[in-house]
Amino acid sequence: MKSKLILIMALAGGMALASCEDFLDQENTTNLNQETFFDSDAAITAATAPLYNYVWSSFNEKAYYSMGDGRANNITAQYSDYIYPYTNLNETSLAAGLDDAWGAFYSVVAQANNTINNIRNHASANVSETAKTQGIAEARFMRGTAYWYLASLWGLAIIYENTSDLVNNYVVPANNRTDVMEFAIRDLEYAAAYLSDTPAQTGRITKYSAFGMLSRVYLSMAGLTDNGEYNGSNIATDPNRGTRNTYYLDLAKKAALKVVGTPNYDLMDNYGDLFTYANNNCKEALFQLQWLSGSKDVLPWGSMQAITTFFGWSTMVTDATNWGGATYCSWDLWDEYDPKDVIRRHYSVASYGEHYPDMNVRGGGYTYGVTENRGSQGANIKKYVIGTNADNGVSYQQSSGLNTHMLRLAEVYLNLAEAILGNDASTADPTALFYYNKVRTRAGMPTKATNEAITYEDLRYERRIELAFEGQYWYDLIRRSYYKQQEVVNYMNNQNRNASYDYNETTGKYEISEDYVAPGKGVATATASSLTLPVSDVDQNKNHYLSGTIETVPYAFGEREVSVADLYK
Repeated sequence: MKSKLILIMALAGGMALASCEDFLDQENTTNLNQETFFDSDAAITAATAPLYNYVWSSFNEKAYYSMGDGRANNITAQYSDYIYPYTNLNETSLAAGLDDAWGAFYSVVAQANNTINNIRNHASANVSETAKTQGIAEARFMRGTAYWYLASLWGLAIIYENTSDLVNNYVVPANNRTDVMEFAIRDLEYAAAYLSDTPAQTGRITKYSAFGMLSRVYLSMAGLTDNGEYNGSNIATDPNRGTRNTYYLDLAKKAALKVVGTPNYDLMDNYGDLFTYANNNCKEALFQLQWLSGSKDVLPWGSMQAITTFFGWSTMVTDATNWGGATYCSWDLWDEYDPKDVIRRHYSVASYGEHYPDMNVRGGGYTYGVTENRGSQGANIKKYVIGTNADNGVSYQQSSGLNTHMLRLAEVYLNLAEAILGNDASTADPTALFYYNKVRTRAGMPTKATNEAITYEDLRYERRIELAFEGQYWYDLIRRSYYKQQEVVNYMNNQNRNASYDYNETTGKYEISEDYVAPGKGVATATASSLTLPVSDVDQNKNHYLSGTIETVPYAFGEREVSVADLYK
């Protein structure tokens, strides 16, 4: 049996593409002839549609939060084998969800490659050059984003641009993390240069989506490289040097400024509105995975939002199936919430006494711990839990229709502030303060005065709370570990992982269990090796270069297609 990676690459070429009538409600089209299918601009738009859902499905279902939040100890789920190995830092190459995530990212890469090459090789004369370029740019955005995830999680990846090349010869060396990051940057720079200013259809990415993603990836590259533009030889060798490459910090700032400087996007007025079906593709969303609304009995596999099922704790809040009863906000995250941070906590974490009018609507709303007895242990995750079909008319069993946030404007604001902070201990830069304060103001939190400064700790808190359960905090820690590795390892070892906590009716507060003993039951001691995941056992067995015992190799880059000077002029 071939590895999942190779099977995905082989199958992606024949993946059912969608019709082009409505991006959010598409029918499957099968047995497409490449030379006749790519015969119009609308066909190009249809060809890129699966890149917004199907190919990401296996990542979205579990790894989005188990790796992005569980690994960072935002989530405690002691009975869910797709979360606790990552929280406990003791996953192996056989860990649940590992193969699905690894495979999903290569599904994105393979489908993006096929889309790019099919447009280049099979688009008819009826297709405009604008449509071709737009379609290729969309695919390269997705491929670049997938490679950023691979580089961040595993520290290596196999870079390839032609799926067919690897189908019959997949035992090839992996490329090193910095080259994978550079490949992602080049894809995203191409997307920033050639995507349109406005979405071709509702929910589609734009050039500002690419600039926003670049602001994130440049921050990663700043920690991986020594001074100047990456040239293959300036990979940083000291993960505890304490400083970042100012060339990429400056690019992160420039990319973020491209986004914040356009009127095309803005923060939602109310934080909670970000996580409602009615506000899919809202003005703050730069990139969302697009899921269809409807019953799983009629929708095709890979088109449905399942996170709600894994976070939902009761049939009163999730239709029929729910597996989130013992999936809680971690004690470490709960304890970090500033007492004033009531708005973001309310919409992110369902805690005792919090009332939600959007759930159990016919019964007058849902009050956590009161409407039904939830016991006293832990506080469940509210974000992505939007009620039943009786409440909203769109949720079904294992299918809520709610889009997945992959990149939103608030993150770009914080990316900008971090890039300006750079290697300094603090900054009172007016631009950094302005955008940092915009995020705080929306959350109802005190802001910094013009004579006050922002520190790394300010930004770390803000990012963790603002983006909780949106699969981001682990990547924040990873980015920090590129140049302050021991600090991050020490932080991980002081997070009270796997801690149980209970609501004390006498004090009216949640309190950590008296019998908790650090670092937590079943939790391994974090080391530098904890900062990368093992490659799926399935692919290790088929390609020995992925075993972790063989060194990676550099990637042979060609000439840059996009001039950075032109991109940011």
